[in-house]
Amino acid sequence: MAKIEKEENLISYKGNVFTRLFRYLKPHTARMIACLVLVLIVTVLELYRPMITGQAIDTIEGYYNPYVYTADGDITLSGEKMKKIVIEDEEAPFPEGEYAVMLYYNEQYYLFEHLDAVSAKAVYMSRESVDEMALSGETLISAGFSGRLMSGEELSVLRETDYSALRRLAVIYGIVLILNGLADVAEMWLLQFTGQSIIFTIRQQVFEHVHSLPLRFFDTNPVGRIVTRVTNDVESLSQMYTQIIIRLFRNTVLIIGYAVVMIGINLKLALLCFAFFPVILVLTVVFRTVSRRTYRIVRNKVSQLNTFLSENISGMKLIQVFAREKEKAEEFEGRTKDLYRSQMKELFIMAVFRPSINLIANAALAIILYNAGVSVLTGTLTIGTLYVFTNYIRSFFEPIMDIAEQFSTLQNALASAEKIFSVLDEENPIIEKENPTKLGTVKGKIEFRNVWFAYENEDYVLRDVSFTIEPGQRVAFVGATGAGKSSILNLIGRYYEIQKGEILIDGVNIRDLSTEEIRGAIGQVQQDVFVFTGDIKSNIRLLDDGINDERIRESAIAVNADRFIDRLPKTYDEPVTERGATLSAGQRQLLSFARTLAYDPRILVMDEATANIDTETEELIQDALETLMKGRTTIMVAHRLSTIQHADCIYVMHKGKIRESGTHQELLEKNGFYKKLYEIQKQ
Repeated sequence: MAKIEKEENLISYKGNVFTRLFRYLKPHTARMIACLVLVLIVTVLELYRPMITGQAIDTIEGYYNPYVYTADGDITLSGEKMKKIVIEDEEAPFPEGEYAVMLYYNEQYYLFEHLDAVSAKAVYMSRESVDEMALSGETLISAGFSGRLMSGEELSVLRETDYSALRRLAVIYGIVLILNGLADVAEMWLLQFTGQSIIFTIRQQVFEHVHSLPLRFFDTNPVGRIVTRVTNDVESLSQMYTQIIIRLFRNTVLIIGYAVVMIGINLKLALLCFAFFPVILVLTVVFRTVSRRTYRIVRNKVSQLNTFLSENISGMKLIQVFAREKEKAEEFEGRTKDLYRSQMKELFIMAVFRPSINLIANAALAIILYNAGVSVLTGTLTIGTLYVFTNYIRSFFEPIMDIAEQFSTLQNALASAEKIFSVLDEENPIIEKENPTKLGTVKGKIEFRNVWFAYENEDYVLRDVSFTIEPGQRVAFVGATGAGKSSILNLIGRYYEIQKGEILIDGVNIRDLSTEEIRGAIGQVQQDVFVFTGDIKSNIRLLDDGINDERIRESAIAVNADRFIDRLPKTYDEPVTERGATLSAGQRQLLSFARTLAYDPRILVMDEATANIDTETEELIQDALETLMKGRTTIMVAHRLSTIQHADCIYVMHKGKIRESGTHQELLEKNGFYKKLYEIQKQ
């Protein structure tokens, strides 16, 4: 296990992860374009909202602006027409004309009427000199001019344009909020739908690819690691497709948008803000480099922990038999602490990075607030513009910090993607032809011609093995453990690829046939029977809709499985748990016989099929074997010689070679390997 974990830590996907991940977006191009358009709409609306607020502030604060008497004015006060003007440059003199100026003092409004341009400018500029103003009854003296106290009705008339502007801005703001909300909802729904569709595709692809891999892959990869790839790692990609991609696009657009608007408002303040950007960029690059490796380690640790759990839950009976619960708990604690330490490193990186960005953002805001405040005091910047700018500054750093936070999820997703693509890139050494030969009706003739086979390198398990099994013939392979008996059965189904020689079915090399046709013609009954969660009926049918309930019952009756099935409370609908824990070993084996017979294979392979069965159950199976083997080529591997004595031919294996062959009596007369095995079992 330690060796496997060490090797996994060194594994790193060599391809371009981003490029490959974006390939999954191609079938959803239209939806993604729609999402991007919605993002642009939302971004524009978010940029526009502070401007509306700024305009409202300037409208409220702008009561100081003077009114000019004119015949085409839109305001009528005391029978005189006037209109409000906006002073854009306070340093310049007022244009020639007759003015009225309104000032606010001691929570009251005062109107200075019929002033010339110079006088109006003097009164207007005195608005900040409250200490120099004097009140005489209902008259305000400012800059040497007198202003009368305004009534509430006059104030309403004079500020009607401001009220109208505020109402208009409020309506616009409400419309913007509604549009923003609708666009957000549409974008989120489209994005989630697209993301989940992609995750569904990836999950299916990984599962199907794992099913297509040869047994060698499962010999070298723990179940827990494979489960992690299909579940945890695929789920880690979900947030990337449903959030990160669009959020990265949105935040990028926001950053550019805020930058452009701030430059348009005040170039000097914008440049002050941008001066902090290189520091943030350096921090981001450092974070990305350090965090990428940390997230890889965390994904490896999660995979290792899942592998440990899978092995120990599957072997729980053995752990309890040997009373190793405490030791296993201590080992689990050590592994979880290892994962905990790795995750703490990950959190530490984020804990340092996020506050650092936040500190820079606040420092920038403080410096800019000071400079902008000075501009307001000197009259070169309005309060509304100050609000808009500070709002944009805060908003400018928010998407930068959001991008920084997204790196956490992104790095996690990329680490998972590397693991997933490593599995998807696992090549199947069993290469099938594009246009395989069709056997049609399988007769069941099997030939091995000078076959050499090794699981690893040149450590050959089979050495120059040759034999022929005629259609309908019953053949058995016997020999000591490791002699190569089970390997022959695996090679017939092409679960492994041979190094030398040929294997033929009905005279056709199995390399010219499709594995689907080969395995469809072979029915296997193994020593360890796997029972799936479901019921008796589904475990015989195995998702083949072509096998109806009548066929299931006929198969069960033929192998005497009905003897125990009919005694179950729900008979064929009786629920069974994973691995058939509620069934005895004999019942599971009878179930596997019924399963094999239901598929009606032309070639029957039995690998120690009666090894774990009691004498009574074995008698039931022996009674059913004649029915099961009738008209089928049958290959048996057994340690119990009593189960294969009636075979047409028995091959005796020793160290990967066929040492003897013949019938039971012929082999006994040879006084060789077979007779020694027979005499050992008789004792």
